[in-house]
Amino acid sequence: MSEQKPGFMAQIKSYPAQFWVANTMEIFERMSWYGWFTVMALYVTGSPETGGLGFSTETRGALQGIVPFFLYMFPVVTGALADRFGFRRTFLWAFSIMIVAYYLLGQFSSLPTFFLAFMFVAVGAALFKPVVVGTVAKVTNEGNSATAFGIFYMMVNIGGFVGPIVAGIMRGMGWNWVFVACSGWAVVNLLIAIFFYREPEYEESQRQGGFSKIFDNMVEVLGNVRFFITVFGVLFALMFANLDVGIFSGFGWRECGIFVGIWLIANFVWDALMPRGSGVPESKGGMKRPSLMRRMYCSNWRFALFLLIMSGFWTSFNQIFYTMPEYIRDFVETRPMIDFAETVFGAEGVAEKVATVSPLERDEIVRDLREFVAGEEDADKTAHDLVLSKVRRTSAQLEQLREQYGSDVEAMSVAAIRDGRQFNPEYIVNIDAGAIVIFQVLVSFMMARFHQFTTMIVGMIIAAAGIGLSFFAGGEGTIGLGGSVWIVALGLFTFAIGEMMASPTSQEYVGRIAPSDKKALYMGYYFVAVALGNLFGGILSGELYGKLARDMQRPDLMWLTFGAIMLATALIFLLYDRFALPRNSKESLTG
Repeated sequence: MSEQKPGFMAQIKSYPAQFWVANTMEIFERMSWYGWFTVMALYVTGSPETGGLGFSTETRGALQGIVPFFLYMFPVVTGALADRFGFRRTFLWAFSIMIVAYYLLGQFSSLPTFFLAFMFVAVGAALFKPVVVGTVAKVTNEGNSATAFGIFYMMVNIGGFVGPIVAGIMRGMGWNWVFVACSGWAVVNLLIAIFFYREPEYEESQRQGGFSKIFDNMVEVLGNVRFFITVFGVLFALMFANLDVGIFSGFGWRECGIFVGIWLIANFVWDALMPRGSGVPESKGGMKRPSLMRRMYCSNWRFALFLLIMSGFWTSFNQIFYTMPEYIRDFVETRPMIDFAETVFGAEGVAEKVATVSPLERDEIVRDLREFVAGEEDADKTAHDLVLSKVRRTSAQLEQLREQYGSDVEAMSVAAIRDGRQFNPEYIVNIDAGAIVIFQVLVSFMMARFHQFTTMIVGMIIAAAGIGLSFFAGGEGTIGLGGSVWIVALGLFTFAIGEMMASPTSQEYVGRIAPSDKKALYMGYYFVAVALGNLFGGILSGELYGKLARDMQRPDLMWLTFGAIMLATALIFLLYDRFALPRNSKESLTG
């Protein structure tokens, strides 16, 4: 148990105004990001006729892995730049970029241009992230930081809860309005930064140095140039494996495995040719040599291992946003949620509010049914196409509709929409954020008395159970009756409990071990774990969904795999806590 901390209300009163300004900006930034990201899978894989891009699931996974990877890697540099040039100036640049980038996302439909716009979103978010977290860390202390980061994480999820709701309403009007809304929240944040944000206090050492200092910090925290080149060679191979784009056409997983093997062997052979001790930085007594003529050097293997283990958590965590919306759309019968709401609340027309079919989707439904009636498409293909327009009707039900309505396609479409309209997937995924909004502060306050590693490990085990629950949802494939939405909902709620324990605790831990003049820098390095989790999570999402869920019609095996990854991460953390940390410095990853 930790030492006695101040009471809850005493901690709330201890936070200065800048703490609340930073949290307010976090809400609006998350409204932009999650408003977009929660519906991204639906937009990217949706048919062009309904306003989507029509990309494959594998491409969707690659996009969701590659771009967020860079988003969370950039803070390694942007955090140091913020320490150097000021938090407020960095905020202004971040929001200005976001305003333009979010809007451009909705204007491009080709893979290269869409990728470019998405990457600009990543740049804006990467400027924002370490600065807002660094602000929270700077204005709190050992006595109130645990609750502070719990509040901050609650604010993250307020934005994460409200953003998808607004996005769901907007996409009922047309996809372009989703991007207008996301840009609008960035405008609000720009105004807050201009009129209300005040620069926190700095130590003089933070104002000194430039890019050379950034490089020195990178070497100090993780490793030298050779270390980064070796690691990034492997990561870039993973990014483009099986993407089948441009010069990487034909570069599949087999070719990726061969390349990675050769790359690692070549780098270790190169190390063997370098003089012993050549990897040690000059600042630590190492010999003076060009960067490429040194051995690989990992500055702090305990911190690097901490980040690598945390990437397993984020790999599994990200499936809530990467995989779950597409899974709910394709495999889950969500109509019971609409029926439940109408029965319990006595609300008429609930479907009109929570399962809006856009004009483009309605036109596509009529077109699909017309082709079905004319015999141009069979019942299975038509049922699958209707799912993309938020209507679930089995092939047998479609045959019944054809017998009932004959060639009256308009009447048939009205009946299909009335009886088969589905609850928006982004609203169901929102169970996670909604639970965190309600319970996060309470959970953080209760967990503050326990050791950070205990909280993280137990949280991961609970999260593993939650994400694995979809294994039991059942169903009959993308065009069958669909899985149980209630089991999926229970899994999301269970996952949220584990997330509330594990995620903010890990951030609070890094915030506490960081030197007072390098908080944004160390928070930036924490995001390396998130970056790796996004990359691994995106790749696995696209590949496993494509092979297990889409091709084999076995989404249960996919969810079992993701749950197993989270559970394995918890078990590895137990071993890390037992064997990797120094016995006399349990509170420090840098010891």
